[in-house]
Amino acid sequence: MKKRVAVLAVNPVNGSGLFQYLEAFYENGISYKVYAVSPTKDIRTNSGIALQADDVIANLKGHEDEYDALVFACGDAIPVFAQHADEPHNIMLMEVLKTFGEKGKIMIGHCAAALMFEKAGITKGRKLAVHPLAKPAIVNGTATDNATETDGNFYTAQNENKIAALLPSVLTALKG
Repeated sequence: MKKRVAVLAVNPVNGSGLFQYLEAFYENGISYKVYAVSPTKDIRTNSGIALQADDVIANLKGHEDEYDALVFACGDAIPVFAQHADEPHNIMLMEVLKTFGEKGKIMIGHCAAALMFEKAGITKGRKLAVHPLAKPAIVNGTATDNATETDGNFYTAQNENKIAALLPSVLTALKG
């Protein structure tokens, strides 16, 4: 039975990364819903392309059991996350990540996704691929130099250019 996926898109999101996941899910018949990590469904890509997500993160909170997996689509919002961490949508982001992780759901992401999983407190003992600049911040998990890592329910890639190498294992997990 194919699994259902909640896709989190920060604002601005890395369009290349986001679209790789969405295309792979669409082409493989995997059900997904895109949630904007924003007060509104209107977000942009790093390159300025306007997008409208299916919903906002506020409406995912409390509905985590409706999904089997979570994708964290990274973007230019992450380097300035600390400046905006106290905004309601970012507080909900961290709560949703923690809930998905604590429930043992499949956790997927690229670039700084492993850092966000770490900050949510759900990476203990996991090997993670992460953007090299975020590597020093991983203390509970183990940041590797590998392009991708699959460890238990965690599927991570160093950056959007490595997602294609990660997708076969992600798709196997989501189809199972």
